[in-house]
Amino acid sequence: MQFQDLPLSRSLLKESLLAQKRVYRFGKETPLERLVLPGLGPEIWVKREDLSAVKSYKWRGACNRMAALTSEESKRGVVTASAGNHAQGVALAARTLGIRARIYMPRSTPKVKQTAVIHHGGEAVEIYLTGDSYDEAVDAARKDENETGAIYIHAYDDLQVIAGQGTLASEILRSGVAPFDVAFLQIGGGGLAAGVSACLKTSWPQIEIIGVESAGQASMKAAMDAGEPTTLDQLDLFCDGTAVRKAGQLPFEICQHTLSRVETVTNAEVSHAIRCLWEGLRCISEPAGAMGLAAVLKNKENFIGKRVLVVLCGANIDFLQLGLIAQSINLGNHTGRTLRVRIPERPNSMLDLLDSCFEGINIADFQYGKTGDKDAWLVFTLTADDPAVLTRFPHQLTAAGFDHEDLTGMVDVAFRAIPLRGNLLRYPAFLRLDFYERAGALHDFLGQRIRGNAHICYFNYRQSGERIGRALIGLDFPSATERDALMRTIPSHGDGYRLCEPVDDATCKRLIGLPPA
Repeated sequence: MQFQDLPLSRSLLKESLLAQKRVYRFGKETPLERLVLPGLGPEIWVKREDLSAVKSYKWRGACNRMAALTSEESKRGVVTASAGNHAQGVALAARTLGIRARIYMPRSTPKVKQTAVIHHGGEAVEIYLTGDSYDEAVDAARKDENETGAIYIHAYDDLQVIAGQGTLASEILRSGVAPFDVAFLQIGGGGLAAGVSACLKTSWPQIEIIGVESAGQASMKAAMDAGEPTTLDQLDLFCDGTAVRKAGQLPFEICQHTLSRVETVTNAEVSHAIRCLWEGLRCISEPAGAMGLAAVLKNKENFIGKRVLVVLCGANIDFLQLGLIAQSINLGNHTGRTLRVRIPERPNSMLDLLDSCFEGINIADFQYGKTGDKDAWLVFTLTADDPAVLTRFPHQLTAAGFDHEDLTGMVDVAFRAIPLRGNLLRYPAFLRLDFYERAGALHDFLGQRIRGNAHICYFNYRQSGERIGRALIGLDFPSATERDALMRTIPSHGDGYRLCEPVDDATCKRLIGLPPA
């Protein structure tokens, strides 16, 4: 049976018509913009829900549900649980309608979302931070509902909330853009996917609609496999706006008829999509907001020439998370690879390695600490514009006589656990350097400045996305005289680098494991 023929479809259609009359009291329509990517691919259109009043689509469902409250229900007040975006919609409606609202949020909710709730709700709302997950916040809100008689406003498992989210699709239908071949809709509890897919399928029956979930949060995929909503044992929180352990019952009943399948994406793929949105539209998405585009990019060869719809469903990202995402782009990119390479523990051996094998290779991360007198094991995380270059790289190392092993994804590399045996060092010195991000900067520094009997005993460098890359380098010398001579004569600026403040003796002692003076 087609979804359009189900009783649930008729109920949702009725509520969607009513929602059209309610929600625009609280906010305005959002634009649909073309995202142009380099090379062949689909024609991508982005629904910019990040430009709504609460920087997320969630205002639609929350405001529609609260606008439908009776006078008696409004007097009882409302209570809800939210990871942040739904809470802002409830706060906006509470202030506009003059309804008291108590909002329960996980203690880990980003500060930007907490602040936004107060901004939109003012004195009409109270925030209660409780538990470490959305489910624990729901339990606390439900307890409040039972004890006080307040009306619970569900974030996704409510027909009027789903209908409110569907107004997003109605705007797409009115946009003047011809019917889409495929739409990618992200899923947390399923309210967005249910409301939008039902509306699109009703108007464009031939459209293919693909649900998108984070690989660590695939509750709707689990529901589809089990035939009913089921609770996930583990939950990844990177895409915090969609971090739901169990898909809603109503969304599931709708989505099982409207979605052709559910696609999962990794956090690295989401981070790459965030970058694409910034580079293409100059907008910043929260991780959940970029999931739809992540799925498109993952499968873009399959949709060449197709007209594709994605929803940038939110931009409420903690500012500090942006730095982590930017740093992860190169390390998490599918063209990245981490290798551990052995070289002899002697002067200029690192320079020999760079000379022989690294053409066309970008060093995104470099970790090394001296642990033996005979051999040095260097850990590089590498990227390349051409994936084939990385494929050939291990063979080039072997041909040049360098032993190596693949450490891609290893936990000690991710946490930068860099060992260093201080008892092997004689007269060490540490330099704090900035390398200009260009090909050959490290090579030039090693070739021009590290001469004589100096051994590199420590190297800690990670590409940050800036025009410079910051590094802490340890050098060991056979005598204090040679060490002091280099430290006196090394220029503060050179080809490809600049020398930062000297590393003091106390820091040097900590690095090599000596007790303080």
